Amino acid sequence: MDRFSDAINTIKTCERIGRAECKLYSTKMLKAVLDIMQKSGYIKEYSEYSERYMKKLDVKLSNNINGIGVIRPRYAVSKDNLQKYEETYIPSKDFGILILSTPEGIMTNQEAKLKGTGGRLLAYVY
Repeated sequence: MDRFSDAINTIKTCERIGRAECKLYSTKMLKAVLDIMQKSGYIKEYSEYSERYMKKLDVKLSNNINGIGVIRPRYAVSKDNLQKYEETYIPSKDFGILILSTPEGIMTNQEAKLKGTGGRLLAYVY
Protein backbone atom coordinates (compact mmCIF):
# COMPACT_ATOMS: atom_id res chain seq x y z
CA MET A 1 0.00 0.00 0.00
CA ASP A 2 1.43 3.33 -1.05
CA ARG A 3 0.01 6.26 0.90
CA PHE A 4 1.62 8.82 -1.38
CA SER A 5 -0.04 7.37 -4.49
CA ASP A 6 -3.38 7.11 -2.67
CA ALA A 7 -3.14 10.77 -1.59
CA ILE A 8 -2.35 12.00 -5.11
CA ASN A 9 -5.24 9.96 -6.54
CA THR A 10 -7.58 11.37 -3.87
CA ILE A 11 -6.55 14.92 -4.80
CA LYS A 12 -7.14 14.12 -8.48
CA THR A 13 -10.60 12.68 -7.78
CA CYS A 14 -11.66 15.58 -5.54
CA GLU A 15 -10.49 18.11 -8.14
CA ARG A 16 -12.45 16.38 -10.90
CA ILE A 17 -15.72 16.29 -8.99
CA GLY A 18 -15.29 19.89 -7.79
CA ARG A 19 -14.83 19.50 -4.05
CA ALA A 20 -13.35 22.37 -2.07
CA GLU A 21 -11.31 20.16 0.27
CA CYS A 22 -10.11 16.62 0.83
CA LYS A 23 -8.72 14.60 3.71
CA LEU A 24 -5.51 12.58 3.42
CA TYR A 25 -3.24 10.49 5.64
CA SER A 26 -0.20 12.47 6.72
CA THR A 27 3.38 11.56 5.77
CA LYS A 28 6.53 13.67 5.68
CA MET A 29 6.96 13.26 1.94
CA LEU A 30 3.33 14.23 1.26
CA LYS A 31 3.68 17.37 3.39
CA ALA A 32 6.80 18.38 1.45
CA VAL A 33 4.99 17.82 -1.86
CA LEU A 34 1.97 19.81 -0.62
CA ASP A 35 4.32 22.68 0.34
CA ILE A 36 5.59 22.75 -3.24
CA MET A 37 2.07 22.61 -4.64
CA GLN A 38 1.02 25.46 -2.33
CA LYS A 39 3.95 27.64 -3.45
CA SER A 40 3.07 26.94 -7.09
CA GLY A 41 -0.61 27.81 -6.53
CA TYR A 42 -2.13 24.38 -7.13
CA ILE A 43 -3.68 24.18 -3.64
CA LYS A 44 -4.72 26.92 -1.22
CA GLU A 45 -3.52 25.51 2.09
CA TYR A 46 -3.39 22.42 4.24
CA SER A 47 -3.47 21.69 7.95
CA GLU A 48 -2.61 18.64 10.03
CA TYR A 49 -4.86 17.20 12.71
CA SER A 50 -5.10 13.99 14.75
CA GLU A 51 -7.97 11.57 14.48
CA ARG A 52 -7.63 9.02 17.27
CA TYR A 53 -4.10 7.70 16.78
CA MET A 54 -3.61 8.73 13.11
CA LYS A 55 -2.41 12.06 11.78
CA LYS A 56 -4.37 13.37 8.81
CA LEU A 57 -4.21 16.37 6.50
CA ASP A 58 -7.09 18.63 5.54
CA VAL A 59 -6.24 20.08 2.10
CA LYS A 60 -8.09 23.11 0.71
CA LEU A 61 -8.20 22.80 -3.07
CA SER A 62 -8.05 25.77 -5.44
CA ASN A 63 -9.40 23.91 -8.52
CA ASN A 64 -6.31 24.91 -10.56
CA ILE A 65 -5.14 21.36 -11.27
CA ASN A 66 -5.71 20.11 -14.81
CA GLY A 67 -3.67 16.94 -14.36
CA ILE A 68 -1.79 15.29 -11.50
CA GLY A 69 -0.23 11.88 -11.16
CA VAL A 70 2.42 9.75 -9.55
CA ILE A 71 5.37 8.60 -11.64
CA ARG A 72 6.04 4.89 -11.31
CA PRO A 73 8.68 3.53 -11.31
CA ARG A 74 10.54 6.37 -9.67
CA TYR A 75 13.07 7.01 -12.40
CA ALA A 76 16.53 8.25 -11.48
CA VAL A 77 17.16 11.48 -13.37
CA SER A 78 20.46 13.26 -13.89
CA LYS A 79 20.59 17.01 -14.31
CA ASP A 80 21.37 16.58 -18.01
CA ASN A 81 18.52 14.12 -18.60
CA LEU A 82 15.72 16.17 -16.98
CA GLN A 83 14.51 17.69 -20.25
CA LYS A 84 13.43 14.30 -21.60
CA TYR A 85 11.10 13.67 -18.65
CA GLU A 86 9.71 17.21 -18.79
CA GLU A 87 8.68 16.58 -22.39
CA THR A 88 7.11 13.25 -21.41
CA TYR A 89 5.04 14.31 -18.38
CA ILE A 90 4.38 18.06 -18.82
CA PRO A 91 2.17 19.13 -21.76
CA SER A 92 4.06 22.33 -22.68
CA LYS A 93 6.98 24.49 -21.58
CA ASP A 94 6.40 26.58 -18.43
CA PHE A 95 3.03 24.90 -17.82
CA GLY A 96 3.26 22.49 -14.91
CA ILE A 97 5.93 21.05 -12.65
CA LEU A 98 7.74 17.80 -12.02
CA ILE A 99 8.38 16.99 -8.37
CA LEU A 100 11.71 15.32 -7.60
CA SER A 101 13.29 13.82 -4.53
CA THR A 102 16.91 15.00 -4.52
CA PRO A 103 19.78 14.75 -2.03
CA GLU A 104 18.99 18.38 -1.14
CA GLY A 105 15.31 17.65 -0.44
CA ILE A 106 12.10 17.52 -2.41
CA MET A 107 11.92 20.20 -5.11
CA THR A 108 10.53 21.10 -8.52
CA ASN A 109 12.26 20.55 -11.83
CA GLN A 110 13.04 24.29 -12.15
CA GLU A 111 14.74 24.37 -8.72
CA ALA A 112 16.71 21.23 -9.57
CA LYS A 113 17.94 22.84 -12.80
CA LEU A 114 19.03 25.98 -10.95
CA LYS A 115 20.89 23.96 -8.30
CA GLY A 116 22.34 21.60 -10.90
CA THR A 117 21.22 18.40 -9.22
CA GLY A 118 19.35 15.26 -10.20
CA GLY A 119 17.15 12.91 -8.24
CA ARG A 120 14.17 10.59 -8.45
CA LEU A 121 10.86 11.54 -10.05
CA LEU A 122 7.88 11.48 -7.68
CA ALA A 123 4.95 13.22 -9.38
CA TYR A 124 3.81 15.72 -11.98
CA VAL A 125 1.25 18.52 -11.71
CA TYR A 126 -0.15 20.86 -14.36
